[in-house]
Amino acid sequence: MTTSVAVAGASGYAGGELLRLLAQHPEFEIRTVTGHSSAGRPLVESQPHLRSLAHLTLQETTPAVLDGHDVVFFALPHGASGALTAELRDVRLVVDCGADHRLTDPADWEAFYGGAFHEAWTYGVPELIIAERAADGTPIWTHQREALAAATRIAAPGCNASTVALSLAPGIAAGVIEAQDLVTVLAVGPSGAGKAAKTHLLGAELMGSANPYAVGGSHRHIPEIRQALRNAGATADPTISFTPVLVPMSRGILATSTARIVPGTSVAEVRAAWEDAYAAESFVQVLPEGQFPRTADTLGANTCLIGLAVDEAAGRVVVVAALDNLTKGTAGAAIQSANIALGFPEHTGLSMNGVAP
Repeated sequence: MTTSVAVAGASGYAGGELLRLLAQHPEFEIRTVTGHSSAGRPLVESQPHLRSLAHLTLQETTPAVLDGHDVVFFALPHGASGALTAELRDVRLVVDCGADHRLTDPADWEAFYGGAFHEAWTYGVPELIIAERAADGTPIWTHQREALAAATRIAAPGCNASTVALSLAPGIAAGVIEAQDLVTVLAVGPSGAGKAAKTHLLGAELMGSANPYAVGGSHRHIPEIRQALRNAGATADPTISFTPVLVPMSRGILATSTARIVPGTSVAEVRAAWEDAYAAESFVQVLPEGQFPRTADTLGANTCLIGLAVDEAAGRVVVVAALDNLTKGTAGAAIQSANIALGFPEHTGLSMNGVAP
């Protein structure tokens, strides 16, 4: 028996990526797709690459349309899903790819988003380390997938936030890097900003240029990163300088993050923290020493590739992570988390392999 699925916000980039992945998932049947201004139009007018779904028509995004499905995925702008999710009465699993249910602190929501605050749901990054410390200071690790196994409501991550959290959490959990003075600079594709027409996202503005934005601590993914690092065992409240830069590639994130190494920690201990954290993971892989990832290697894949080096002169570790912001950064993480929650094999419908050239 297949699992019935509805996707709200199916006309956007995240919605389109959800549908691309769901269309090849053997356990899911896409029955309903919804949009806003595109309601009443064929799905393929908005998503012409999804030929196997040409029979679907976009409907209005209302609780009445979405209720009654086994699973509902939301791919709406921040602030748009919270009121709708509260009205659902007969849905086994709801996965929100927007920001409405990610943050646990209402003050963080008010400072970075504003508007009505909605309760936090189980965070949808299965590989993320959750760490506590024994009385003797020894770290005790679990992974977020353990919480997802019992979830009925899941908050898929912000793409930049999960990239940086996956980059730094192993070092925090192992106690080999400090949570203060974290620095990350991200090269990001404009698809992460959504499909709405905006002047700074036009090809004429992007081609041949790199454009920083949300400089100086204003990016909305900052509290999400800090929340994840606290859960990874940060003994002091994390501070992070976060600078994203739009570059002329449609999709992808290359995040270069640096952190101070705890004095007395060896190079081998630093590297071991990341290798031990992800040794059993398929979708998050640490590359051999001296190798660093390219965004091209993760295109269309539910994979995060990580390379790291120790800058001994600066006393810092440098972590370079690459992923596809629409796949592992959003839709892939959502489906991977849904697989876990529903008891399907975690890899179902998802690929580690990218598209090249």
